[in-house]
Amino acid sequence: MALLAGDPHDEALRAEVAPADWIDPQARARYDLVVLGGGTAGLVSAAIAAGLGARVALVERELLGGDCLNYGCVPSKALLAAARRVSDARGAAALGVTGTADAAVDFAAVMERMRGLRAGIAHHDSAARFRDLGVDVFLGEGVFTDAATLGVTLRGGGARTLRFRRAVLATGARPVVLPVDGLEETGFLTNHSLYALTERPARLVVVGAGPIGVEMAQAFARFGTQVTIVALDAQLLPREDPDAAALVRASLERDGVRFELGASLQRVERRDGGKVVVWERDGKQGECVGDEILLAAGRRANVEGLGLDAAGIATTRSGVQVDDRLRTSNRRVYAAGDVTGLYQFTQAADAMARIVVRNAFFFGRGKASLLTMPWSTYTMPEVAHVGLYVHEEARAGTPLDSLRMDFADIDRSILEGETEGYAKVVFERRSGRLRGATVVHPHAGELLGEALIAVTRRLKVTDLSSVIHPYPTAVSVWGRLGDLANRGRLTPWAARVLKALIRMRR
Repeated sequence: MALLAGDPHDEALRAEVAPADWIDPQARARYDLVVLGGGTAGLVSAAIAAGLGARVALVERELLGGDCLNYGCVPSKALLAAARRVSDARGAAALGVTGTADAAVDFAAVMERMRGLRAGIAHHDSAARFRDLGVDVFLGEGVFTDAATLGVTLRGGGARTLRFRRAVLATGARPVVLPVDGLEETGFLTNHSLYALTERPARLVVVGAGPIGVEMAQAFARFGTQVTIVALDAQLLPREDPDAAALVRASLERDGVRFELGASLQRVERRDGGKVVVWERDGKQGECVGDEILLAAGRRANVEGLGLDAAGIATTRSGVQVDDRLRTSNRRVYAAGDVTGLYQFTQAADAMARIVVRNAFFFGRGKASLLTMPWSTYTMPEVAHVGLYVHEEARAGTPLDSLRMDFADIDRSILEGETEGYAKVVFERRSGRLRGATVVHPHAGELLGEALIAVTRRLKVTDLSSVIHPYPTAVSVWGRLGDLANRGRLTPWAARVLKALIRMRR
C-alpha cells in the first residue's frame, strides 16, 4: 500500500497498524487459534476467540485493518462525503439558497482530511489494542510449514514457529491487474495507491463498472476531473437491478462522466503527455485519454506464497476452497473473508469470522449459505440490496413477485428534494414471504435496515404495513409497500363485500 512519506497522518496510521518499534512476542508452545491476515475477518476472529479465553496469535505482513481501513471503505467514504457536499452546494439554488453554485474544491485538503480521519479510526485495529485484548500479534510474513504449523519471518528480523490446534486463513484479496499490452509500462492506479494522490488529475480513465470504479468516478468528476469509464460490462453496476443501474448512470452523466461500456481493452500507450486507452466494441476501435488510469476490474484472492500445499489446503479459481461451514480441506484450518471468494464485503468478512469461531470451538453448525447478505454502493443516489431479485425464481424454488414505490410519492423525499429513486420488495407469490429488497436513494444503505430485518426474519411483505413510522420520513416507504401488498390480496369479490360493509357503517 502507498503511504505518504513524512505525512503526519500517514505516519500516525502506521504507528497504530504497523508500528516500527513493535516488539514481537515469544511464541507459546501451542495456540488454540492462529490467524493469518489482519483485515476484518482476521481481526474479528482473533478478538472473539481471545475474549473466550483462547490462546490466539495474529500474523499480518502489511497493515492491520486490511482493505477496509487502509484502502477501501474508510478512505473511499471520506472522499464520497466531500463529493456529496460539492454536489449539494452546487444544487442548493433549486432550494432557494443562492451563492453556492461556484463551490470550489481544494483537492489537497480533501485528501488530507481523508488521511486524518483514517488515522483517527486506526486505533480500533491497532497492534497495541489487540495485544491488550490478549492476542499475540506478530508483524511479518506467515507461511504454513505443515498441517498444524505456521512459520513467521518477522519484519523486524528473526523468526517464530507457531503451532496451532485451529487456524483461520484471512489473507484477503487484491485488485486484478489486467493483461493488457502497455499497461504496466504506462502505469496505473488501483485502490491500493489511489489514496496517496495529493494532486487532482485533470483526466481520469476508470477501467471497470463495479462499485469501486463507479464510486470513485463520481467523486472525481464532482471534484472537477474529466472522467471516462471503460468496461466490458454492458451495464453499469452489472449485479444490480437494471432500473437502479440506469438511475446511477443518469446521475453520473449529469456529473459529466463519459461511458464506453461493452468495450474490451486492447492496449495502453503514452502519447502527447497522456495515457491512451484503446478499446474495441463490435469490431470497431476507439480510444480515450487520461492523466491517470484507475484499475477497478475485480479482485483476486491472496493465496500465493502461503505454503498452502504444505498444509494440505486446496484452492479454486475463486480462492481458498471451503465447505459450507468455512472449513478448508485441512480440517484444522478455516477461512473467512475475501480469500474465500464467496463475498467481498466487510460485513461478510465479519459475519464469516463469527461462523468460523463458532464452528472451530463449539462444534457449531454455522453455515455460510444461511447468511442474509446485504450490500450498498455509495454513489449518489446510493443503491442498497438484500436477498433475491425478482428474476431469481430458480434460486427461490417458487414463483416470485415484486412491488415498487418511487420516492417521488413519499412526502419527506419531496420536501427534501430527493425524489429520484425507489424501493422495491421481492416476495413469494403464494406465501407472501419477503425474499429480497432494493433501495435507490441518497441514503439507501441506511433505509435498507427495516427490509433487511424483515427478509432475515422471514416475515411476509404484508407485515411491513404493521410498523408505525414517524411522519414525514423516507423510511415510511416500507409501510406503504406493505399497504400495497395488502390491497393486492383483496379479490374482486372481497373488495365488493368490504365496500358494502363500509356503506352499512356510515
